[in-house]
Amino acid sequence: MNSYFSLIPISAKVHRRQNRMTHLCIIFAVFLVTAVFGMAEAGIRLEMDRLFAKHGSQALSSLVRNESVLLLFAASLVLSGLILLAGVLMISSSLNSNVAQRTKFFGMMRCIGMSRQQIIRFIRLEALYWCKTAIPAGVLSGIAATWALCALLRFFVGGEFSDIAVFRISPISIAAGAVQGIVTVLIAAGAPAKQAAKVSPITAVSGAQETDTASDRFVNPRFFKIETALGIRHAVSAKKNLLLMTGSFALSIILFLSFSVLTEFLNHVMPQFSNAADFTLSSADASNSADVSLPGQIRQIGGVKQVFGRRSCFDVSAKIEGDEGRISTVDLISYDDFDLECLKKDGLLKKGSDLAKVYGNSSYVLAICGPDSLLKTGSVLRINGEPLTVAGILKYNPFSDDGSTDGKVTLITSGQTFVRLTQETGYSLILIQTAPNLTKEQAAAIHCLSDESLILTDRRQQRTTGLYLAFQLFIYGFLAIIALVCVLNIMNSISMSVSARMKQYGAMRAIGMDARQVTRMIFAEAFTYGLLGSITGTTSGLFLSKLLYDSLIASHYSYASWSISWHLLAIILTLVTAATFAAVYGPARRIRNMAVTENIKAL
Repeated sequence: MNSYFSLIPISAKVHRRQNRMTHLCIIFAVFLVTAVFGMAEAGIRLEMDRLFAKHGSQALSSLVRNESVLLLFAASLVLSGLILLAGVLMISSSLNSNVAQRTKFFGMMRCIGMSRQQIIRFIRLEALYWCKTAIPAGVLSGIAATWALCALLRFFVGGEFSDIAVFRISPISIAAGAVQGIVTVLIAAGAPAKQAAKVSPITAVSGAQETDTASDRFVNPRFFKIETALGIRHAVSAKKNLLLMTGSFALSIILFLSFSVLTEFLNHVMPQFSNAADFTLSSADASNSADVSLPGQIRQIGGVKQVFGRRSCFDVSAKIEGDEGRISTVDLISYDDFDLECLKKDGLLKKGSDLAKVYGNSSYVLAICGPDSLLKTGSVLRINGEPLTVAGILKYNPFSDDGSTDGKVTLITSGQTFVRLTQETGYSLILIQTAPNLTKEQAAAIHCLSDESLILTDRRQQRTTGLYLAFQLFIYGFLAIIALVCVLNIMNSISMSVSARMKQYGAMRAIGMDARQVTRMIFAEAFTYGLLGSITGTTSGLFLSKLLYDSLIASHYSYASWSISWHLLAIILTLVTAATFAAVYGPARRIRNMAVTENIKAL
């Protein structure tokens, strides 16, 4: 043996099973960063190709100023930072338990001359040794995931992603993944290495482990069975281990709740409406001049999926009851049945709204109004002497970019109600939805409908469905990976914690503790970690979620208000609970299957 460090490959081989989860955590960290930067570069290259086709030699300068490109880079950096933090906590927890199991080994190394600094270097180099296989595995899996996502965008989403390159190697993503893996391991190995170096040779050789006896005050056998009290004490006695375990559990919940805000942000920035049109025919003078028979003619064109029209009348005098008889003005807009159904389908109606009352020739309307308006569900207005009851209120104004009403009241009626109130039968706007495979001939037939009185607008290039689906895929994919890492981390951490105390459990079995009591003791320890992690993670996660919501959404959309996402909270807490139960099974089975003679020999 030329040096102490030649033991590193031997140690890695001997402790391969214990290091499996640490190895997997490194692979996950490298995989995520490689995939994130790979997708970011694919998006930037796609944008660069588009700009080059449009601006030629000026494409590079346009690319530097492009907000989408800057947003992709910023998002990639933020995600990398969060992945780094999650990886450090998970790997530190795993290494901490790993070092605790090898206290005697490091004590012997100290006895034969290894210095504290060499102990620290040994543990760090041992952690880096795992990167030799973990980084290539993470990079390759990240490249494969990038290819799969690009193929999904190109062949299934299409649209603006129809030209995205699938099988392209990204040097930036490979470098980012490799650097992430090395940096994560070096940071994560720091604390466990220093902890191992602090242990005196005598203490280490004896196999004793330092515990915080002050924590006994937290456990009182009068309130718990003895095995439950011992399990809780095991969890709270080692403060560093408790902090790492609780922190890693909490971080998974925090990441999950924080990233869920991105789904809300996406819905506000890029709202998807069921009644979004591919073509619109609008009156040139903003009047209801489009013939009422025109929608029927358009339906005869091949490739047309849906046609619906709107009528409008602005600044109509209205008297709102309860407003001290003051005369106000409102805008009237008629919706066909399909248009009305889309309001409910898209979740635009406030709670308590009754859309069914609005259909047909009725005396009910839907209202779009600001928070300061006196209108509410059940309010009555009079237009041309006719009473109209508000059957529901929209959450925000779909006709403005930021959802605000600017103090204006808009009433949505059915087509028949509008005709009765205004005596106008024509349309001011006709919206056309077409099939994705619309041919040039069919598009030309739609274009032939325009004339001096009707303006045709082709909105197909403005549709963001493909981009929306891509972002949703990314966000929910990341949430799924966070949930998976959370489950694996809980199971590994508890398993490592139990393995570090295997001699103690063996001694308890040897003096008469049965398998059921051992299982209860392990479960009490795991439940303590899970409970503290859930409380910390939920509290911090909800606080950070609201902070992100206010800065990203509420500050730009006045109608937006934060609320607890109970279903997402239930999902992540259920996963934590299920993982905690599952994590107890493996270690408990190992101890149950261990013969009493083996327990005695291990003492």
